[in-house]
Amino acid sequence: MNRFSQYVILGELSLNGDIKPIKGVLAIALSIPPDQYAGLIVPQNNAKEAAITGHIPVYPVQNLCQVVYFLNNPAALPAIIADKTTLSSSPPCYDADFSDVKGQVFVKRGLEVAAAGSHNVLLIGPPGSGKSMLAKRLPAILPDMTQQEALEATKIHSIAGILKTNNGLMATRPFRAPHHTTSAPAIVGGGTYPKPGEVTLAHNGVLFLDELPEFNREVLEAMRQPLEDHHVLISRANKTLQFPSRFLLACSMNPCCCGFLSDPQHRCTCSTHQIRKYLSKISGPLLDRIDLHLEVPALSSTEIMIGNPQAESSPCIKKRTVQAREIQQERFRDTGICANAYMNHRQIKYYCSLDGEGKKLIRMAIDELSLSARAYDKILKVARTIADLAKSPKIQTNHLAEAIQYRSLDRQNWCR
Repeated sequence: MNRFSQYVILGELSLNGDIKPIKGVLAIALSIPPDQYAGLIVPQNNAKEAAITGHIPVYPVQNLCQVVYFLNNPAALPAIIADKTTLSSSPPCYDADFSDVKGQVFVKRGLEVAAAGSHNVLLIGPPGSGKSMLAKRLPAILPDMTQQEALEATKIHSIAGILKTNNGLMATRPFRAPHHTTSAPAIVGGGTYPKPGEVTLAHNGVLFLDELPEFNREVLEAMRQPLEDHHVLISRANKTLQFPSRFLLACSMNPCCCGFLSDPQHRCTCSTHQIRKYLSKISGPLLDRIDLHLEVPALSSTEIMIGNPQAESSPCIKKRTVQAREIQQERFRDTGICANAYMNHRQIKYYCSLDGEGKKLIRMAIDELSLSARAYDKILKVARTIADLAKSPKIQTNHLAEAIQYRSLDRQNWCR
């Protein structure tokens, strides 16, 4: 049948003739040359996903009989046409809001800076201080995904078989929170038949690692390359695969083994040796790749009972992060990057120049905190983001001072 070779047919055929949905339909549909095929025949449940491409007609079927009837009567089954405007205009929906968080004004400000510049962040505080609660609200203040970002995230989740949307394109940014017992292949990807790991599933979103020191050291070290290069290379004997992994890393940890080192209401029972051993579970190179270290203090009784009725909502904070990102997008036009966190050394030198007072302040910070070259660059990137939030063309001394303040683990007396 000549007509049979004119169509690409996808689906899992069951014994009773029903055609079941499969993974990765969107990626397959995008790879089909429209000038060589008349259409794509897919399972009913994959139709909207496949139609996102818009460059090839998509025909949904439920069983083998419909496929045979369609091939004999092409006019009997109408093609699905996706309205890209409708797909891309669906607003993101987040259940959690920053107004739910009691107190923690300093931490909220730090997370706003992190979202504005796509900076990695570490939350340090005693149990019950709200670290996880704050991290889970981070996606709600990130700028909405562009259509290209949504398409990339949708393809990844489709290939992994975890796509949960009726419209085809994902509207909300991914938020992944793997358990601390998760293995290295599950985090970075791999397996006999390589598949994306958590760092790829969090692409264009947030990867949250709760109780960071509890993760296996091998797992944490494996994340250094994806954090630096924004992609993962999986090599096998006959091929090499590259998965994208551009995400905002959010982590949380206790300040010590018992968790109460920084809690004025509870006595810490850990020795200095135990504290240093606990902190040493996180390597210096990994910490260097985290831009902001935020201390999350325990809440007072007044904050717990009353809270802050004037607390800002996520949409209010998001307006400022969006404006800061727009400044950055204009700054980095045609460079391939979209946020300050991704600046290279040459760009840092050009866009993060300091005046005399700023150079004096950063020199004191380097000497007092024993900062590495990478930590120095991180501070300048964060200072640039703080200046963008203030709509300042240059980094002022107060912007730099605030950026230095967000390096808790670099302070020598932090764990004494």
